[in-house]
Amino acid sequence: MITGQNYIGNKQSAKGNKTYKTFNPQLNIENESIFVEATSEEINEAVHLASEAFKTYRKVSGEKKALFLNTIADEILALDEALIQTFCMESGLPEGRAKGERGRTVFQLRSFADLVKEGSWVEASIDTAQPEREPLPKPDLRKLLIPIGPVVVFGASNFPLAYSTAGGDTAAALAAGCPVIVKSHPMHAGTGELVASAIIKAAEKTGMPNGVFSNLNSSGIDVGTQLVKHPDVKAVGFTGSIRGGRALYDLASQRQEPIPVFAEMGSINPVIILPNALKNGSEDLAKTYAGSITLGTGQFCTNPGLLLAIKSDTLTQFISALANEIVKIEPTCMLHPNIIGAYESNKSKMVSQKGLTIVSDFENNVKTNFARQAITTVDGETFLENTHLHQEVFGPFSMVVQCEDTNQLELIISKLEGQLTGTLIADDEATNYPKLISALQNRVGRIIYNGVPTGVEVCPSMVHGGPYPASTDSRFTAVGINSIKRWVRPFSYQDWPNELLPDELKNENPLDISRLVNNKQTQNKIS
Repeated sequence: MITGQNYIGNKQSAKGNKTYKTFNPQLNIENESIFVEATSEEINEAVHLASEAFKTYRKVSGEKKALFLNTIADEILALDEALIQTFCMESGLPEGRAKGERGRTVFQLRSFADLVKEGSWVEASIDTAQPEREPLPKPDLRKLLIPIGPVVVFGASNFPLAYSTAGGDTAAALAAGCPVIVKSHPMHAGTGELVASAIIKAAEKTGMPNGVFSNLNSSGIDVGTQLVKHPDVKAVGFTGSIRGGRALYDLASQRQEPIPVFAEMGSINPVIILPNALKNGSEDLAKTYAGSITLGTGQFCTNPGLLLAIKSDTLTQFISALANEIVKIEPTCMLHPNIIGAYESNKSKMVSQKGLTIVSDFENNVKTNFARQAITTVDGETFLENTHLHQEVFGPFSMVVQCEDTNQLELIISKLEGQLTGTLIADDEATNYPKLISALQNRVGRIIYNGVPTGVEVCPSMVHGGPYPASTDSRFTAVGINSIKRWVRPFSYQDWPNELLPDELKNENPLDISRLVNNKQTQNKIS
């Protein structure tokens, strides 16, 4: 049952006077539930509870945290059709997408549960003492990763489950030992409340401290601003626009104690199509990329918004084929009137740029909040001169850049802002373009070979991040178990009595984890 209230730890609260509703973009009407925005008092209470919970939760064993995470997954599944229906009503996304995203959310939680239960993720490192070393004795030093403190997670508009209330940021932070305060996204506040109720039930069932999780409603930027500025908040996770992520980053850096903001932001995900691949498979490529550009109404951060190739007759044929294929696809609903409004505005600004040609724009009538997909093209020189053409149009929109030669193609890649992904489409010719591949590697976090960028696998080898502005710190991923490293810091013990050390660093290795002992990876005890 959706109440519209905030979760301040394990209690519900609605002290404020500011209310709002979510919106059903398919029906173009407001949903019935009324949500109450969190007040400053409730924000402070949630952060205080998180700070107090951290004192206990940071010391909870990996086995108990694993039970907590798995129980969250169980409780989310127990929400069953209520969750799926609410997801669809608030997003306009189909039932299949809702169930797929729920499955991904559950998988992420269970993956982190497995990680912390095994325990080696703390990267324990031990250098034993050498008291007889000359000219100075060597101390005993032991290092591991420890949780950073209360984390604020901002729900993402385009992923009501997988990147929101119990999504990857929350799962990783809880796994690390950090309490989480979610700033619920106003577009899917009902979905967020249902998932929050599942987390609270799991916390109570597994004996987690009150305040390990809170969920705060917000219709604008005020709640998020207060959370980021709060001195007891120690880190922030965000998925969304460059403008939003940069604003949070600036707020965090201006604090008396600056804190990290791990923001995954915009990306146009350049796709390079090499000559032989274009010559031998342009028709198939056109079909494949028409599908990728329109997948999820183009509302993925890995949407291929930029296609690059060298001018040729085959490139002209490919552009024509892509234009024909993309209008065969029926337009679909965007997440919210505000999002389609931004899409239409940004598309209009883009197509008004000098030198840009529209080669395909869906012209038939569409339902309200349904997006018309578009393909444009421009020559390489114009693209280089006008950096506005380098910006993301969030939605089913892509641009083909016709480059004069390999040198210009390489120059364009080097001038792009940081991206989440880059793709190389090749036909036994990639070895002839080492400089181009190197330039692409320098701009992205993940390179795809002969595929599409849409689709982010949740696994240890995935990097979902990239040079700014794709993310605020390219050293970290926002997807997969390694994303836990955002919410921890390294900590060393020097000459500490064995009995006072955490289990991960004790001589007897009671957790039987893999550790780096005197530069050798081992699970052995230290005698």
